[in-house]
Amino acid sequence: VPVIVDAGVGTASDAAIAMELGADGVLMNTAIALAREPVRMASAMKKAVEAGREAFLAGRIPRKMYASASSPPDGMVGR
Repeated sequence: VPVIVDAGVGTASDAAIAMELGADGVLMNTAIALAREPVRMASAMKKAVEAGREAFLAGRIPRKMYASASSPPDGMVGR
């Protein structure tokens, strides 16, 4: 069953999150129609949907309870 997000999308980051979570699409009207610059908002929404889908397909790293350093300390200032 396709999942389409159709409410609560107020800015591009909302669209990206929906797509990252696995939605099949995002419908939007008000966020674009009422934006100060509708053409620019439409462009941002398109890019956000594409980026969110790419991120979903790429697969995120596993979530952790705590952050851990992933870069080696070699070359750090003071070492």
